[in-house]
Amino acid sequence: MSMLGSAFVRPAIPVAPNLSIFDPVFIGVDEFGKPVYVTMMYRNKLIGGEPGAGKSSLLSNYLAHAALSADCRLCLIDGKQVELGLWEQVADVFVGPDQKHAIRTLLRVQQVMDNRYAYLRQHRRRKITRDDAFSAILIVIDEIAYFSATVGSKTEQDMFSALLRDLVARGRAVGIIVLAATQRPSSDIIPTSLRDLFAWRFCGRTSNDSSSDIVLGHGWASKGYTANSLDPTNQGSGLLIAEGGTPKLVKAAYLTDDDVIHLADYAAYIRRPQHALAA
Repeated sequence: MSMLGSAFVRPAIPVAPNLSIFDPVFIGVDEFGKPVYVTMMYRNKLIGGEPGAGKSSLLSNYLAHAALSADCRLCLIDGKQVELGLWEQVADVFVGPDQKHAIRTLLRVQQVMDNRYAYLRQHRRRKITRDDAFSAILIVIDEIAYFSATVGSKTEQDMFSALLRDLVARGRAVGIIVLAATQRPSSDIIPTSLRDLFAWRFCGRTSNDSSSDIVLGHGWASKGYTANSLDPTNQGSGLLIAEGGTPKLVKAAYLTDDDVIHLADYAAYIRRPQHALAA
């Protein structure tokens, strides 16, 4: 803190871009080069595709917007730790390769969800809005299969899957958003009953038409919409579909690791300005 005459002057603090989780998110461009914006609030999202398809690029775009939105809290679950780990300092909770921690975290969010619904019921309302004091909660899960089919006991895997399905099914109206990604878009990882709850689905390249349909929905491959036809060297490209819509070819904007680190550092700074004042 510096001093001019007898008055103390606080150091300047950068102002955030003033983003909101209610604002549309820029995720890339379509096949005609036009920008593509997607709404996050009230919309769960599923990202699928084989390794190297570019799922991380799309995840980074969603996460960057959410991290820079003061009205959103982050809950990150990543069995590999490194995909979402760059955003750890911005998250309220970060879960690594720990099945029990993942289940406890989803149980806590489920309790928050039930409490918010009790509040809405008491006030005779259907959903929270931008003017509410509640922050949205974005749950990001990288590689569903790790927690639903790989680690832990069968009971724990089933419990994780049941909790995830409940949050996807009931969380939207109270500001709980699920963003989930998987490298293995198979029916044992993404049951139809769960897939169809995701309002937006993005499918990067897959090894066959069946895997593409598991993400996008049954029958799209037979109509000519298949991620199996995507160029494997064109990372970040994929088919994006909204509920009731038709798959559209999209190229996700690319953020380098350095870009992500800078964004995460800045997001942490604007979320906790008291740290700067204490320096």
